[in-house]
Amino acid sequence: MNQPASHHPAPHHAGPPPGPSTTPPVMIPPCEAALALMEARRSAPLRGLVEPGPTPQELARMLRLAARVPDHGRLVPWRFIVIAGEARQQLGARLDALYAAQNPELPPSKADMWTLYLARAPVTVVLVARPDPAAKVPEWNQVLSVGAAGMALTLAARALGFATQWLLKWPGRDPQAAALLGAKADERIAGFIHIGRPVAKAEDRPRPVLDEVVSVWAPDQSMSNDTP
Repeated sequence: MNQPASHHPAPHHAGPPPGPSTTPPVMIPPCEAALALMEARRSAPLRGLVEPGPTPQELARMLRLAARVPDHGRLVPWRFIVIAGEARQQLGARLDALYAAQNPELPPSKADMWTLYLARAPVTVVLVARPDPAAKVPEWNQVLSVGAAGMALTLAARALGFATQWLLKWPGRDPQAAALLGAKADERIAGFIHIGRPVAKAEDRPRPVLDEVVSVWAPDQSMSNDTP
């Protein structure tokens, strides 16, 4: 006579805990040049970025390197909009017109402020965030990937002999202005990365003290943070 199937799951026999891997590591040689580049990276004043800007080949290489960032799920939650050449003045004029319409009391001295802003650097790359809220990957993970792409672009530009300034001004925060830039309704501007040749060596600024921003996890610390 057939016995009814049990509704209780079969017992799980756990094996021994995994031990250290016996696979030998791939030894990656240190690259002092890359470390020196990261130590020397600084933001240059926008007014101190001048021609000549990157060639199309140099810019394409920068963007390819900027795209080599952590991207959980391969969602590519970012993209780039390049503003260069005469397009700087054309876009600047449209932004000036929009800004004047939004600010009727704008003084004449600021009538071309956004044209001048975009004309300062030879090339501006607009970093656009486009996270997918329906994806299984948390949206916050995708936003972090956007920031990583921006940082990678600044390092790539520095490696090719250029300086950068990463800003987020009114055109990136205003929905109408962002639309003029080419951003879609479900996208956000993460910054304007201005690229050019520096006119002077940028002075370094005070950096965080490691003891103030680095901690080492310990069990007693975790217990002290528990909510009673």
